[in-house]
Amino acid sequence: MSDLGDFTDFDGEDDESDGSADGTAAADSDAADGVATTADAVGDTADDDFETMDVTPAGTDTGLGVLSAAEGLRISEDDEECNLQAYVTVQNRSRVRLGKYLLIPYPDGERLFCRISALEYAQEFRADDATEIHARRAMREAEIDEQDFKFMAALDPIAVLYSDDGELKRRMTDRVPKPETVVREATDKSEIKTGLKIPEDGVFLGHLSVGGEKVKTSASPPTIDYRLKDDYESGDPLVFRHTLVAGGTGSGKTHSSKNVLRQYLGRTYEMGDGRTPELAVVQFDPQDEYAQMHDDNPKMTDDFARRCEREGVKTGGHDDTIAFVPKVAGAEYNASHHRAEQVEFTIPFSLVHSNPWLIAGSSLNDNQYTALTNTLLPRFKREYGRSATYDQFTTFLSDPALKEELDETGDIHEATFDAVKRRVQGFGSVFDQDARPITDQISQLVRDGGLTVIPTYHITDSRTASTIVLAVSSLLIDQKLSNDPTYDRIKETPLVLGMDEAHNFLTDADSVQGRQVIGKFTEAAKQGRKERLGLYLITQDPQDIADPVFKQINTTMVLNLGDEDAIKAVNIPTNLESKVPYMEKGQRVVYSPDNSEPVELIGLSTCVTRHGRE
Repeated sequence: MSDLGDFTDFDGEDDESDGSADGTAAADSDAADGVATTADAVGDTADDDFETMDVTPAGTDTGLGVLSAAEGLRISEDDEECNLQAYVTVQNRSRVRLGKYLLIPYPDGERLFCRISALEYAQEFRADDATEIHARRAMREAEIDEQDFKFMAALDPIAVLYSDDGELKRRMTDRVPKPETVVREATDKSEIKTGLKIPEDGVFLGHLSVGGEKVKTSASPPTIDYRLKDDYESGDPLVFRHTLVAGGTGSGKTHSSKNVLRQYLGRTYEMGDGRTPELAVVQFDPQDEYAQMHDDNPKMTDDFARRCEREGVKTGGHDDTIAFVPKVAGAEYNASHHRAEQVEFTIPFSLVHSNPWLIAGSSLNDNQYTALTNTLLPRFKREYGRSATYDQFTTFLSDPALKEELDETGDIHEATFDAVKRRVQGFGSVFDQDARPITDQISQLVRDGGLTVIPTYHITDSRTASTIVLAVSSLLIDQKLSNDPTYDRIKETPLVLGMDEAHNFLTDADSVQGRQVIGKFTEAAKQGRKERLGLYLITQDPQDIADPVFKQINTTMVLNLGDEDAIKAVNIPTNLESKVPYMEKGQRVVYSPDNSEPVELIGLSTCVTRHGRE
């Protein structure tokens, strides 16, 4: 290998004789032609430039983007096996949201109705942007170049829309759309309602929303009203298939329930004998709020009332509202926050003969309950008569001769007798108070088109309040389910039985009373469609509602819930479960399989009746 030496000593003058002369001549020549040479160079550069091309496609863009087959297009009977992805163009990306409803046309005019289930940015070009240079460059830029990335939307197919003799209908997804088909946002009210199977008519629950924003259409009004089926064309009205409202404190359960129950008041339903009386509502109210439904809402504006009227939503107080106040020893009911009529009542001890578990409490075991129902109560009824009082019953049990006789005959062991006697104490403030018995006021309790509110807020003892609620509800259920009712008014009137804080009464307890209560309400729920009896249960702890009752619920409205167990208990689709903890007041998920696809709603911002103590 040759030695190149030290390049730092090279001065470029090795051939001084020839190189210098040639260099000087060249320099002189360039100097002489300096201006011309520069001009020629500029001209050559200009000739070499590319012409600017317009890369924007001709025509007008429609839709949000197109279907992409980069990872295949697949429709399957198994929802998890479906694979539909749309490429969203740059100008549309800022308005795309999870849950938004889209339409994909087929060549023959049918449309695939679907929902965005996932959104993803993917790289347009192969590059590693997780580097220091990329990061610092991005931190200095005002915004990213959207064209450097793909924006992909994963779609869940819901239904295929088609026209049948001019009528828009839906069927299950059975076709895969073609690649590069334009995907557009669903903005037609009839398409969205048909795609989600929302009835055109029925009881108003709220407006369709996505991510807390109302879905807007090109119609007037632009919102989409969600209604609960209330006719007999495709089965029984859903009011008799039962409703559960679940939400945490401050989520708007009472506000929403007042709005819904107000829509039911005044509606008529066909009975088995061909009559069509108006629905009656009996609402148990532990917070003393529902009697306000008698009054108009002073905060309602004329503009809001007109909007409701245009959408067929009832507003204003319901004149036929009565507060049926239970008379309890040591408790006084004072109401200045509503103008509804107030009627006092008491629970007669005679109701215990048909529902002995009312005085069983939660501590009687099966052996003690058998002694109460098979021996003690029948004997008391024979000796004192059916109209005898609770005080007479306790006197009856205080007879030592009775205890000795039953022990000697082997009917009831003395220890069992003492246990029953001890555990049926403490109901003196419940039964036979200084007021008319509830059984003498059935015509006022259940009225065609009437709202009866039974407040228990003034009752401080929870055991007393529970006994009253269960006594009245059992009376109504027994008469509804009976083939030979004592009170025809109850049997012959369509009825909704509303129960706030239902978890306090319908919990799945391992006790005599708990099993009896759950059995009664389960049977009521099963027979509700036939007997025109609907349950409207309101709770903040849906996980505590007994499973046999819960399984009979067809319509579930879920407002904001923060407890994970409560969210799991309501059994709504996974994609909606994640939204529940973040819902604002009035937002809700409605899961009613016999009415529509699971949807997100926003209720009315103003209560249609009076609400609040201000």
